Amino acid sequence: MAETLHFKEMGEGKPLVIFHGLFGSSDNWVTVGRELAKTFQVYLVDMRNHGDSPHQDVHTYESMAEDILQFLDDQKLERPFIIGHSMGGKAAMNFAVRHPDRFEKLIIVDIAPKAYPVHHRTILDGLMGIDVANLESRQEADKQLAKSIPEKPVRQFLLKNLDRDKEGEYSWKLNLAALDANLETIGAGMEEHYTTDKPVLFIRGEKSNYIQDQDSIAIVALFPNSSIETIKGAGHWVHAEKPQEFVELVTGFIQSPS
Repeated sequence: MAETLHFKEMGEGKPLVIFHGLFGSSDNWVTVGRELAKTFQVYLVDMRNHGDSPHQDVHTYESMAEDILQFLDDQKLERPFIIGHSMGGKAAMNFAVRHPDRFEKLIIVDIAPKAYPVHHRTILDGLMGIDVANLESRQEADKQLAKSIPEKPVRQFLLKNLDRDKEGEYSWKLNLAALDANLETIGAGMEEHYTTDKPVLFIRGEKSNYIQDQDSIAIVALFPNSSIETIKGAGHWVHAEKPQEFVELVTGFIQSPS
């Protein structure tokens, strides 16, 4: 990848790099990022095919792990702390076992190193079904999306990816074609035979089913020096739903002796 990933930077201290999930962007992490920036130098990164980062036809965890490595090289970050949520968490796990000498501690948010059945097809079809070229307003986009996605908070999250230029023309920041072509790959489990004994914290939401109790076997196999914490009352969007508890867990884990 020739171009580097787009990012926002805030705070000062030891570096902490955050990678978002599928259909997200660095914007989703600004609130939590500001809190963490009181202690760390925080980098909020747009993954490939998301936000303001470059669009690529390839969207595999191997390619995303290499993006992370290049980002650390470009920013001259030797051993930062790394947080990854969902897709970003799986990308960070793939990076961690390949390059264990390039990070200090790893926090994985509500994702396990296993395969997940394809469950974003409805969302992708809904987004691709919006007639972006002839949109008059965001409300119109919301109305079209509501046919396939009844939950308003989900639609609001997804429509943050809708961009409007100075001429009033709408377009997607997401590379929908690449995400559509690679959807099964995004759900794939880790096939790595490497492991790392660096400290790893898995944070799951109590109301989410992404990390099951039995997943601890696969987690410990790859990350023997890992632990799992559950945030009560939170779903998959742990950091957005329970930001204070999330920041406390992350800070406590990073500042604890290894």
